[in-house]
Amino acid sequence: MSVETGEELAKFNESKKHGGDGWWKQPKTVWAVAFAAMVSFMGIGLVDPILPAITEQLNATPSEASLLFTSYLFVTAIAMFFTSWVSARLGTRNTLLLGLGLVIVFALASGLAPSVPWIIGFRAAWGLGNALFLSTALATIIGEARTVDGAIILYEAALGVGMAVGPLVGGALGSISWRAPFIGTAVLMAVAFTTIAVLLRSTQTLKGNMPFFAGFAALRKAPLLSFGLIAFFYNMAFFVILAWTPFPLGFKAMGIGLVFFGWGAALAITSVFGAPALTARMKRTTVIGWGLGALLICLVLSALLVHSTVGLIIMMIVSGLVLGIMNTVLTESSMESTDLPRPVASSAYSGIRFLGGAIAPPLASTIAASTGQAGSPYLFGALAVVVALVLFFCLRGPLSAANHAPAEDELEQAEALIGDAN
Repeated sequence: MSVETGEELAKFNESKKHGGDGWWKQPKTVWAVAFAAMVSFMGIGLVDPILPAITEQLNATPSEASLLFTSYLFVTAIAMFFTSWVSARLGTRNTLLLGLGLVIVFALASGLAPSVPWIIGFRAAWGLGNALFLSTALATIIGEARTVDGAIILYEAALGVGMAVGPLVGGALGSISWRAPFIGTAVLMAVAFTTIAVLLRSTQTLKGNMPFFAGFAALRKAPLLSFGLIAFFYNMAFFVILAWTPFPLGFKAMGIGLVFFGWGAALAITSVFGAPALTARMKRTTVIGWGLGALLICLVLSALLVHSTVGLIIMMIVSGLVLGIMNTVLTESSMESTDLPRPVASSAYSGIRFLGGAIAPPLASTIAASTGQAGSPYLFGALAVVVALVLFFCLRGPLSAANHAPAEDELEQAEALIGDAN
């Protein structure tokens, strides 16, 4: 995006006030990055349908299989704290391409791996590429888009579509072999790599020196830290649903893929339409509070209905509707509650967000193994949501920063965004 005159800056400022209106009216570069982000998120969801197959064919336990999530998400989370430093030196385009390149190499390696420990290791390296790409992608979409809220809606929609299509692709290819989804992801990421290389021509860098620990330092901002802590425990619940549900469902790969396609589709729909509709009528913090309460109910009911296939599928779809709203509103709130540069805020929030997701899968499967109760992981997820709710009520002061963007600051925020994009 290039805005060079005062008149254009005024138009940008005016468009920003409309939040998510016309979120689909974005430059080609934004759509290119969003497409690549969607494919990257597919890499998370495609593992779900093949978890039982990997467990059976490679003689792994559910806890070992859950490490396919943990190794990937843990490295993703830690690396995300440093992505703003990397992108400041390499430029956004080069950082995006480096991340995609790493994903291509290690997704292919995962598909050719001889055993579970090898897959776990390759998934960890895959997570490094994922971190470089996703955190930079969020900052790039915000910087290049016409509206901040619209950009975030598009990013979270990419997450939802990726989460929907990933399990479907995983199920379809997983019915051939558990290796096929990994190889298929490498092919799709190669398409995304080509798209970014062709459509994102420029290589912007942040002005000034970017400290190596900028992502961690950003957490000194009370609003960002507050939203990050809530996102940490919220994401624990999110990934309990994602990583544990394939086991009690008891379906083959394609059946699991179809269920998670419905879950991801519900998530995508409310990310795009539900979240803007609610935030237009209520404060963001109000939406977050109600969303956490609804998620708590979904998890408790999932624990109670775990032996009912129909009941568990219904709760999956309902939870997807709730998660779509929460993803968008939490991301909007964290990005707009401070005056930090977007790449720095994105690094910090994304890092702490994915760290919660990394911790949850092995804990959930360990709890299930120790209790012998298939519903216990959902109760663990419910406990994480309770902690998030306690934090929500204790941190209302810092969280309230997301409820208003003073009119006098609008031009300054627009100038900051434009400065990042030039």
